[in-house]
Amino acid sequence: MTRVEISPISQQTAEHYTWGSQCDGWHLLKNSELSVIQERMPAGTSEVRHFHHRAQQFFYVLAGEAVMEVDGRSIVVKTGEGIWIPTGVAHLMKNDSGDDVYFLVISQPPSHGDRENA
Repeated sequence: MTRVEISPISQQTAEHYTWGSQCDGWHLLKNSELSVIQERMPAGTSEVRHFHHRAQQFFYVLAGEAVMEVDGRSIVVKTGEGIWIPTGVAHLMKNDSGDDVYFLVISQPPSHGDRENA
């Protein structure tokens, strides 16, 4: 059996990156089979509509309120709620509120390099 280093990870210790104009992401888990990212979207920011060829994703809102546009339909996702995006489904997340939105993006397999703008 292979030994794996297991230890807690947090926003303070995770690999950080920025996306869009002002958004942040922290890789909480990043391996070849699964990705878990915590992200922050400031008020008035938006992702670009896109889809993934291989990855399915689950978005879970930790704080705030986001709007997920899926196939032309707007769905409000509030604190404590999540939404599954199947492989190949065009989507974008936006923050129309006046507050930051914090959420988790869980992708299986990882979605980096698997994205095409729609």
